[in-house]
Amino acid sequence: MAVLACATPATAQSNDYNSLMALDNSGLQRELTLRYDAGLAASLDDSIISSDDPRYLWALETKVQCGIALGFMRSSTRDETSIRNCANAYARMQVVPAPPPARVTPPVQVAQPPARRPDNCDDSLVATVFFDFDMAEVTPAAAAILDTVGQQVRACGWSRLNVVGHTDQAGSDQYNMGLSRARADAVAAALRSRNMGSIGLDVGAQGENNPRVPLPDGTRSPQNRRVEISAD
Repeated sequence: MAVLACATPATAQSNDYNSLMALDNSGLQRELTLRYDAGLAASLDDSIISSDDPRYLWALETKVQCGIALGFMRSSTRDETSIRNCANAYARMQVVPAPPPARVTPPVQVAQPPARRPDNCDDSLVATVFFDFDMAEVTPAAAAILDTVGQQVRACGWSRLNVVGHTDQAGSDQYNMGLSRARADAVAAALRSRNMGSIGLDVGAQGENNPRVPLPDGTRSPQNRRVEISAD
């Protein structure tokens, strides 16, 4: 049997055809018969028939074309067309198709449960921070509370915070109004520094007019020196 010199069908066909035509009639008839038998066997191979394999069609073509060439050879006629077609079909019949690419299964997307909304998101009062006497500086304890407020803004979906300053009953009404405003401004500035996005801040002051713990005028009270933060 002629040996194919290259794996590509076109080159294999050319080499096979040239090899066939170089044989004497007896050798040519023998090689055509071998190709015909190979095509017949492949056309009856269940593993090729049952799969989507192009070799099955080329096996049929090999059987037909090599059979035609053999028919001519009975009268010692070298029919170049059928011999060339026999060589072509035979070369293509031997090309094993590449396996289909492995199917990549996409990773299963596991739906994440929605983040749990903190319980205090709907409270009317979000937080209260307290101040030292006659002071408007945010204490470390107050800063820790404001950190928590900043973290809850996104989780709660608040769009606006109300920041209202208060004082105790020590000092004049006018002085306490200014002090409560300074406290509210300090808290608002601290909240803005916590990168809360586009949330709005309404800043107000009530002085000593709305004490948390009502006491006689002039009384100092740490419970009343405060800023209350509520959400819309």
